[in-house]
Amino acid sequence: MGNVLIVAEIQKGKIREASYELATFASKLGRDVKSLVVGSGVAGEADAFAAKGGGEVFLAENEALADYSVDAWTQAIRAAVDATSPELVLISNTPSGWDVAPRIAAALDAAFVSDCFDVQSDAGNLVFLRRVFNGKLDARMVPSGDVIVATMQPGATGAFEGSTDGKVTKLDFTPTNLRAKFVETREAEAKGVDLTKADVIVSGGRGLGAPEKFEEVIRPLAEALGGAMGASRPVVDAGWLPHEYQVGSSGQVVTPKLYIACGISGAIQHLVGMKASNFIIAINKDKDAPIFEVADLGVPADLFEIVPALTQAVKAAKG
Repeated sequence: MGNVLIVAEIQKGKIREASYELATFASKLGRDVKSLVVGSGVAGEADAFAAKGGGEVFLAENEALADYSVDAWTQAIRAAVDATSPELVLISNTPSGWDVAPRIAAALDAAFVSDCFDVQSDAGNLVFLRRVFNGKLDARMVPSGDVIVATMQPGATGAFEGSTDGKVTKLDFTPTNLRAKFVETREAEAKGVDLTKADVIVSGGRGLGAPEKFEEVIRPLAEALGGAMGASRPVVDAGWLPHEYQVGSSGQVVTPKLYIACGISGAIQHLVGMKASNFIIAINKDKDAPIFEVADLGVPADLFEIVPALTQAVKAAKG
């Protein structure tokens, strides 16, 4: 069996939590773990990653790598692949990962699997799991080929726990012929609803059936509980609510004391954004909905019966 190569991602000078999650995936596959840390002035982060699941960490340091550049990253990953001969290259399913992973797969003539929430070893074969049909089904994929490149959903597993006896090896690498220059990173101004500060969030999904149901059903319960209203991505994509209400990997990541999901199936993108909530209640007619996997309390029933009754009960309890 070959090696697993983790591509660790630096964000604001630190290795992202998602990269430590890649170490969790790699650790259970029964293969030697190698890693690549790319950046400038990040030797300390490479040491930290080697001690926490990264195995032998190859450090590619250069001023041209201080900020993300697809050309420089592609070259660095190719150099790490040459040094480690991996069977599997794991990359986080982040904007940078979306950009670089398919390029690496094409350059290596490798199999490519994206947006996975788990990877397993079955009789020596690598099996990747990803959700399809809006999270209603799980697909098991067994790619063929000498090398596989896969992107993994951030938040789909926990960060690596414990310590390891990894080491750091300097990668002899200098980026060349870079066709683009990093200019700046701009962060959008926070506006509208800041769900990250809410202690209680009541979210609705496409199961509500129509946009007006948010004002009729979801908002009254949220207000009765002194909380905020949220939504799943399909709701926002359909134009029912503005983007600032979206909970999930491409919206807001929230950790309220109470999260109530109404008519939300529970695609991995949504689960990533709310599964760290202190207590989760899920209300959905589909008893097999993935949302029940993370719920502390699951109610397989019609939300139009449960939510208004719950709203009235809260109001009555508050007098």
